[in-house]
Amino acid sequence: MDYPALERAARRGESAELVWHAASELEEIVSGRRVLRAVRHPLGFVCLPVLRDGAEGVCVHVFGPTDPVLMDHQVHSHSWELTSTVLYGRLSNRRMEVDGESAHPTHRVFEVHSAPSGVDELRPTRRLVRCLPGPEQTSSRGQTYALPAGEFHTTVVPDGRPTATLVLGRTLPGRADLSLGPLRAPGHRVVRRMCDAAQTARIAQAALRRIHEPERPGLPERPVEPSA
Repeated sequence: MDYPALERAARRGESAELVWHAASELEEIVSGRRVLRAVRHPLGFVCLPVLRDGAEGVCVHVFGPTDPVLMDHQVHSHSWELTSTVLYGRLSNRRMEVDGESAHPTHRVFEVHSAPSGVDELRPTRRLVRCLPGPEQTSSRGQTYALPAGEFHTTVVPDGRPTATLVLGRTLPGRADLSLGPLRAPGHRVVRRMCDAAQTARIAQAALRRIHEPERPGLPERPVEPSA
């Protein structure tokens, strides 16, 4: 997979090429020719990491029915630039207005430190901010959106239907992943649960099937995978 080529395709809005690359990677996983393990992210989606090359990475994110405790609409910002193309379904990103000079803060900023073991440690900082909802952008199948590093936002699936995206990310030096939490919340840890080979293949197969199906507005969709 060629990251610069995908990045150029995203800039030109060539969604068909991006969808083709995503489907090709999923087919490799389903057939067993590509060995990787899906990861259940604490924010409530499943990540299929198809490329890791230094500061650059490509993932397929699959959103479906998950433990509602995980889907807390957490406000966060990335240490990396994100460009994402919707493969099927719909996804909404709400940019948040964060004021670090307010006399009436609503949240504390936490740094997120991720270990190779899959444990994310959220460490409270001394930074207090006031967070208010900003503009919301909803993207549908074939549309591409971008989020700059450091921009606080929250991501939701507006109608609860299965959704998947092809995500391109480029990490910027000197940046940290951040999250907003309650003012007096202590530091804590969350775990990214690894799927086994069979679960990963089922998730990839379900996503691949939906990529090739037309959208069915107003009709409920089958879940990506029964809860484990």
